[in-house]
Amino acid sequence: MTAKLNRPQSIKLYKDMVTIRAFEEEVRKMFSAGLAPGLVHLYSGQEAVGVGTCATLDKDDYIASHHRGHGHCIAKGSDITRLFAEIIGRRPGYSLGRGGSMHIHDPETGNLGTNGIVGGSVPLATGAALSAKLRGTGQVAISFFGDGVLNQGILFESLNMAALWSLPVVFVCENNGYGEFTEIDDVTAGRPYTKRGAAFDIPADKYDGMDVLVVFDAVSKAVERARKGKGPSFLIFDTYRYSGHSVGDKQEYKDEKERQLWEARDPIQKMAKLMVKMKLATKNDLKKMDEEINSTVVAAAKVAKKMPVPGADDLARHVYAP
Repeated sequence: MTAKLNRPQSIKLYKDMVTIRAFEEEVRKMFSAGLAPGLVHLYSGQEAVGVGTCATLDKDDYIASHHRGHGHCIAKGSDITRLFAEIIGRRPGYSLGRGGSMHIHDPETGNLGTNGIVGGSVPLATGAALSAKLRGTGQVAISFFGDGVLNQGILFESLNMAALWSLPVVFVCENNGYGEFTEIDDVTAGRPYTKRGAAFDIPADKYDGMDVLVVFDAVSKAVERARKGKGPSFLIFDTYRYSGHSVGDKQEYKDEKERQLWEARDPIQKMAKLMVKMKLATKNDLKKMDEEINSTVVAAAKVAKKMPVPGADDLARHVYAP
């Protein structure tokens, strides 16, 4: 994509990643202040995967997310004020403030939801792809999941179904190297991990998940293949989470040198340098974008904090069908 990258495309990719980074910092503050019930899992560091993937999709295409899913929601077009509202339990949130961080869904953008179940996104996306194929809509479904899902049975069941029925689904594994607090290589056999897709004759490959353009190119080809009726793809993106498994995790299991090496490959800074080099933006342009985005995100957080909490009359809403 680099050769044909234009200014509007580059700005959109850059802004989406910066927005996610700023959003997650506000979520960290909200949780630390006791405003967010439960746990929150930040996407900082992994922005390139979510943004690069969603940039290939149409609005009515589907995504199914995981527990670290705020970035996917933003990249697919959800409103950040309503996202904040949901995370801190406010009624205008996407799930009426009753779902929280791991239960955000947005049908208008094709978002089937963040998910607290390990591997939960995989059958959801597979089912959405089956629905799209049966209805002949041309829609594609993306399943985002972490490396911890590589050993889950539901992954193999879904890969089998997707391959057997040639479903328009792209399986996107975000390998940040850790399943909660455990290094993935310590608990996962069968390398390279792309063999999981290849075992079902699904095209499978591994890519640099810290480069948004690499992600965009890889997913674009997989999405195009799916739209043409040629079936699923299995993509692994090596990436890194800067924060702990959840806010409060001190990450004592990580080596400081390892963290520094990954942070030196920061996806936002990498994109910024490329944009300046290709004369798609100046350093001042980028600084202004950063400032505007940070102001917008902080303002949205303030608005969300003033929103009402669910009332007793909301208790039975969406529990039973009309």
